[in-house]
Amino acid sequence: SPMRDRRAQSLPWKQRIRLKSAAELDKMAASGRALAEVFRAVPALVRAGATTREVDAAIERMIRDAGCMPSFKGYNGFPAASCISINEEVVHGIPSDRQLRDGDIVGVDVGLIKDGYHSDSAETFPVGEIDEEAERLLQVTRECLERAIAQVKAGNRISDIGVAVETHARAQGFSVVETLVGHGIGREMHEDPQVPNYRSYSTPDPVMEPGLVIAIEPMINAGVKRVVTAEDQWTVRTADGRLSAHFEHTVAVTADGPWVLTRR
Repeated sequence: SPMRDRRAQSLPWKQRIRLKSAAELDKMAASGRALAEVFRAVPALVRAGATTREVDAAIERMIRDAGCMPSFKGYNGFPAASCISINEEVVHGIPSDRQLRDGDIVGVDVGLIKDGYHSDSAETFPVGEIDEEAERLLQVTRECLERAIAQVKAGNRISDIGVAVETHARAQGFSVVETLVGHGIGREMHEDPQVPNYRSYSTPDPVMEPGLVIAIEPMINAGVKRVVTAEDQWTVRTADGRLSAHFEHTVAVTADGPWVLTRR
């Protein structure tokens, strides 16, 4: 999830990046596998007539039945185990009694904690038959994530991820949300570094090293990149009301390339 923890960070950014040991990576992989297992069940939950509250309740039950804890519930006051965002909602939708309808696209963003380590993943699902633009948006956003993951190599820079996402999205006529970014992850849900989905020249640009674990999460809009936050102070929507999609994986940097911990 792109939810940012706004606590002051006093250490220089290089010292704040927490590389994981082999033992920690094993624990993060176990957390990622537990989350992938939850996501295997989500497509059957996202169907016409279901409410987002029902989807969230099923997700929370699966997380707890697996002996894990939901990362999001209570985080900065967020009231649910998952963020569920429909159509023009980009991220951070609060589960409610709203019913899903045929033709909707539904972003489901979930984090969990297993043995003290977080994993974080998101996917945007179609409900029944969706129109051609929605289908293309989902496909391109999925491709943006895969192109970003391909840049996760020791020696590459964090900015290589954003360049890969933005280049592909813009070539397909879509825009990239810039006010929300991916993040490092480990014992905390949000760690350094930030992982922008666009060419960013103003932030530190760390070199990726083995042991770095990041949540990569392109948020791609059909229309303009600008977003607005709803009155609930959580739900982020596109400013023009057009569709948005969100895909995310937790990915470790290894000497042999990317290790996607949340692949289902």
